[in-house]
Amino acid sequence: MKYFYVVEHYVPFPQSEYGGIWNVIADSDEECFDLITARDDGNFNEKFYGDLRENIMNSRTFALAETIESYVVEEFLT
Repeated sequence: MKYFYVVEHYVPFPQSEYGGIWNVIADSDEECFDLITARDDGNFNEKFYGDLRENIMNSRTFALAETIESYVVEEFLT
């Protein structure tokens, strides 16, 4: 079964004052984490990956009726 994740992630000042939101289709929380961290962000969020795991577990998650490829649908980072 695939899930649609809406992951909010805050990165504190001075790196950012906001963070971002990722929309991801994945099989599991772990796959969602792997897909997000595989993105090339210049290691900008690397030190916040511990928080990212928690944010994924607490994200809004929706079961999908169809099985489609896992990928990052959209990301918005500030």
